[in-house]
Amino acid sequence: MSKYTMTQIVSLTGIKSHTLRKWESRYNFLEPLRTDTNIRYYTDEQLKKLLNIGILTRNGFRISKIDGMTDTEIHDQVSHILLEGSAEDEITALILSIMTLNEDEFDKTVNAEILKTGIISTITGLIYPFLAQVGVLWGVNKVMPAQEHFISNLIRQKIFTAIELLPKPLPDAPRAVLFLPENENHEIGLLLASFIAQKIGWRVYYLGQNVPNENIKMVTDITNPDVLVTMFIVQTTKTIETRLKSLSSELNLPIIVSGYVENPEILKTISKHIHYLSHPKEFIPLLNAIKTL
Repeated sequence: MSKYTMTQIVSLTGIKSHTLRKWESRYNFLEPLRTDTNIRYYTDEQLKKLLNIGILTRNGFRISKIDGMTDTEIHDQVSHILLEGSAEDEITALILSIMTLNEDEFDKTVNAEILKTGIISTITGLIYPFLAQVGVLWGVNKVMPAQEHFISNLIRQKIFTAIELLPKPLPDAPRAVLFLPENENHEIGLLLASFIAQKIGWRVYYLGQNVPNENIKMVTDITNPDVLVTMFIVQTTKTIETRLKSLSSELNLPIIVSGYVENPEILKTISKHIHYLSHPKEFIPLLNAIKTL
């Protein structure tokens, strides 16, 4: 059984801590457990119930009514809401699918969104915010490793399948080299970037995880790319500066950087060729701007 702190519950459900405390004192559906030092913690079952309750309250259900509903009634109402759910509700549905390791529910939510908005909008508007919320994208341990591997592999499968269906790039297509630097292994964000770039016609050289700087230089000599794309998740500010200074001094290329950078402004002091990507929606305009240079 997993244990979740109140901070984790707030992050995963979007329900504020003072609301949780109020519900605990007034209603019967929420009874958190306590450690020997009297600190609240929550179980998997409590988290799943709170995720469902969050969907109901966002859709007009009064908490006093929810308190009298059975688990089956709550599930039935949530299932009905998700047929036309908001982005926030869909993210919650994906969190529920990761909690229960339910591939069918994950597929149903993602496929419905693809039909409504298309795959790029699904990636930028649903998958990416979902990953950020559960911590998979940033490696902050809001879910247990088995859940992270489960959902990461499902997303990988969808991205690889989607890439296989894309037309081959034109002979004169702009070229991008995508990689994670040494000691970086969280590649979902980079895979999403790879799909987006290929979807809009770029030729992508995907190098994957844990690539030394000297290998990047070798690859650029062979491929002559128009841009490098990389992400930092677990690196210190000092390490990021060192790696980017080395790359920018050796390669006269635009470098798109994303991920967890404590002070993105510092990147501007390294090189004018470094562009920080704070949100995936910025990626396509940035690639288009680089393509016209």
